[in-house]
Amino acid sequence: MYMNQYYTVNLLLRFHIKVIRRGESFIMPVGIPKVPFQGPDDETSSWVDVYNRLYRQRVLFLAQEIDSEISNNIIGIMVFLSLEDYTKEQYLFLNCPGGGVIPGISIYDAIQFVTPDVNTIDIGLAASMGSFLLAGGTITKRMAFPHARVMIHQPSTSFMPDSQQTREFILEVGELAKFREAIIEVYVQRTGKPFWVISRDMERDIFMSATEAKDYGIIDLLAD
Repeated sequence: MYMNQYYTVNLLLRFHIKVIRRGESFIMPVGIPKVPFQGPDDETSSWVDVYNRLYRQRVLFLAQEIDSEISNNIIGIMVFLSLEDYTKEQYLFLNCPGGGVIPGISIYDAIQFVTPDVNTIDIGLAASMGSFLLAGGTITKRMAFPHARVMIHQPSTSFMPDSQQTREFILEVGELAKFREAIIEVYVQRTGKPFWVISRDMERDIFMSATEAKDYGIIDLLAD
């Protein structure tokens, strides 16, 4: 224990791993990976989960279906990082199967709102609203991993009306049509494709490889 090196005690006790470093003990809970981090004003390191550590480097992950909670979290982090330092770019990594239209559009609007450039990176699947956010990154700074996939289609609703809900269903369909047109307009601006091409392609699920997504205009670069 007197050598100047790291010692790891592989002892699992009450769901904790005890890491001993030069006479100091840290408790690292099992679950989400944690890494040591020492802030500029901290005297000692502390364990933070890997995602919080990456946030400090302006790296965000969206790796689930989009709902209001994750949308609010992503937007809050983006705005905070922009206020903290508007000169540093942000990086949004996507492995997203889609999700709610309104929460997804809210993240897109936040990407356009914050001052720093936002790099969007497809690391697995960017489908539905995921592809919408991928296309919404700063132009020239949208990319995908070589084996990533992209899928576009039109927004849909799971609302199933009965005889007493017909009016509400008609109203929702009307709103959905407005969202569809707004989404097409964004794709037109971000890809350079004509309106009718985007509208036609969104009629069904269109899957693309990273290379095809680049040719389509959804991304600008292929990650090496």
